[in-house]
Amino acid sequence: MDIPVDVDQREADQLSGQIIVVKCGGNAMVDDRVKQNIVEDIVALKEVGAIPVIVHGGGPMIQKLLDEVGIQSEFIDGHRKTDEQTMEYVEMALTGSVNSELVSLISRKGYRAVGLSGKDGNLATARKRIHEVTIDGKTQQTDLGHVGDIDSIDTSLIQLLIDNDYIPVVSPVAGGEELDAYNVNADMFAGHLAGALEAASYVALTNVDGLQLDPKDPSTLISEITVSQARSQIGQAIEGGMIPKVESCIIALEEGARSARILNGMKEHTILKALLTTETVGTLLTDEETDE
Repeated sequence: MDIPVDVDQREADQLSGQIIVVKCGGNAMVDDRVKQNIVEDIVALKEVGAIPVIVHGGGPMIQKLLDEVGIQSEFIDGHRKTDEQTMEYVEMALTGSVNSELVSLISRKGYRAVGLSGKDGNLATARKRIHEVTIDGKTQQTDLGHVGDIDSIDTSLIQLLIDNDYIPVVSPVAGGEELDAYNVNADMFAGHLAGALEAASYVALTNVDGLQLDPKDPSTLISEITVSQARSQIGQAIEGGMIPKVESCIIALEEGARSARILNGMKEHTILKALLTTETVGTLLTDEETDE
């Protein structure tokens, strides 16, 4: 296939045989053009010899399905409280709808993909998340139900698929000791998986160009930032929905990934531009200061 960017051969050679974990947000999955663009980038990475692994979210699809069946969601500080019945529909939306569509789109491009969740092959286990809020100096705890945090990752199944030339497409549902299914934040899931796979690059896609000192001013884009610098900016320049993106990058780096990037998945071929060209695209997070 023709690669839709001007590839720098040195960049391509460095990625050959290397794992690239790409996290696609649920919002991107509702736009057919964006979906097609992301899939084109994924298969182009495969074409140059890289090993892509996809993790996806699906919030809008979950909400649409819950609305259709008349189940109202309760949100606590942005977290969806997930009872047993809601969890069934979460799995339907993530694993049954979003996951299978991505697999189909990749297959139509002539590549082999396999859809799975963290429950398959004990890929991911989770523990129940108890949400804590401090009010007037007192800490209150809320049980969010089937919402979990990653406890462990077993990459055996992913490695088996990779060894047999499949592209793994993973939904962020995990098993656990207390409950048989947990809804895990897709960013956190992807960060842990990228670390466990010792990915050459972890790519977190979002709908802005990267970290900006002023979220409303694209000219304030931060092209590179260290983990320690990023931590110091959480709650300041880094706020809202950008926080889990940054935290997932930090997790990935601390657990074994060699690089982490935040890119605008709504823009055409942003993954390829970041990884296969010398263009400065998005925000690169690094473990420590560089000499550049």
